[in-house]
Amino acid sequence: MSARIVSLPYGKAIMEVAIPENQLIGVYSPRDIPPVADIKAEIRRALAQPIASAPLRELVKGKRNVVFVADDNTRLTPTDQLIPILLDECNAAGVADEQITVIIALGTHRFMTDDEILAKFGEETVRRVRIKNHPYKDMAALVDLGVTDNGGRIFINRDVVEADFKIGIGSIVPHHIPGYAGGAKIVQPGVSGEDTTAYTHLLSVRAPRSYLGVLENPVRADLDLMARKVGLNTILNTVLNRHGEVVEAFFGDVEQAFRVGVKRAAQVYEVAIPEEADIVLSSSHPCDIEFWQAHKTLYPSDLAVKAGGIIIIVTPCYEGVAKTHCDILAVTPHSSEHIRNLVSAGQLHDEVAAALAIAWAQVKERETVFIVSDGICAGEAAKLGFRHFASAQAALDAAIAETGPAARITVLTHAPDMLPVIRK
Repeated sequence: MSARIVSLPYGKAIMEVAIPENQLIGVYSPRDIPPVADIKAEIRRALAQPIASAPLRELVKGKRNVVFVADDNTRLTPTDQLIPILLDECNAAGVADEQITVIIALGTHRFMTDDEILAKFGEETVRRVRIKNHPYKDMAALVDLGVTDNGGRIFINRDVVEADFKIGIGSIVPHHIPGYAGGAKIVQPGVSGEDTTAYTHLLSVRAPRSYLGVLENPVRADLDLMARKVGLNTILNTVLNRHGEVVEAFFGDVEQAFRVGVKRAAQVYEVAIPEEADIVLSSSHPCDIEFWQAHKTLYPSDLAVKAGGIIIIVTPCYEGVAKTHCDILAVTPHSSEHIRNLVSAGQLHDEVAAALAIAWAQVKERETVFIVSDGICAGEAAKLGFRHFASAQAALDAAIAETGPAARITVLTHAPDMLPVIRK
């Protein structure tokens, strides 16, 4: 029986696995769309062709306090190349660098270090403007903007609220909570308080399955509402290929430019698969830092596998399970229903973590999850409700032993940035 050797990204390394040819449905990746020849030229083109918006120079003219809200180092957006162009546009409109601040949209991620900020934003941006981490736990640094129609309280970074011009900078990619990252997501969870983020995350798990790839959903509606309340003026979003290179840029109205960009993102990330698999083998790349990011591997895998099948996650998780949600392993052993009951009873102080624990439980209640990781030990994996293996080959061999020699196998090489669609 012949085998195909498949290489999976494993952080900066590669992990190989031999898969029986007669069992392999296919090896799938985001479409390998070529990048633009010149990123800066593409950004200038997007700024010159705003979507449902006036040009940036016109929008920002006369403003005194400008904020760029930009994603952090868990995202591949090339902010080091985007922001200097935006700064030059602001300067041309009469807004000096001293009037501009970059707020890093951390959500509930840990603060970026000075070295990480330099690597992400580039020497020119670091030299020209102030760059600040978002302090999501500091209530004094947040402003209460009321409630959503569903009763969620809206706490937003004070620097962002008080600025008289705000632009969101990020990338558009399928995401399990609001359907797609990008657009208003830079506000929530990007620069929101912990309670607001808990609300939207818990809202997302009221559905039995993730909203991955579902453009219009209750979470997106609330994100757009929050962006309007904050007064987010405009966005600059990129769509990237699987190598993190810019395919196209979109500038303009927060909602309309985002939705135009989603159409392009779907062309990159949506993959047609002819059948559901018994086993899905998935790399977490590029979300490799900790499981708080790598968990995004679960939802595309869930779409590609049969109910009752096995998902194998291959992820380095250099920083373990979750740097800023250290107590999550206390709740992950429980069922989704039990965790919901703990939330309803007010017994969990970290409701953001609870929401993700519910999302993980919903997947585990449909499928079995194996994990291959140097950063997560067997004991931590057991608390997550996963079975730990030392290599992808060992995990796959065990999965085949459990599902049988006729088991059908799908491989997702960049699972967090993929949207599998079963087309029989």
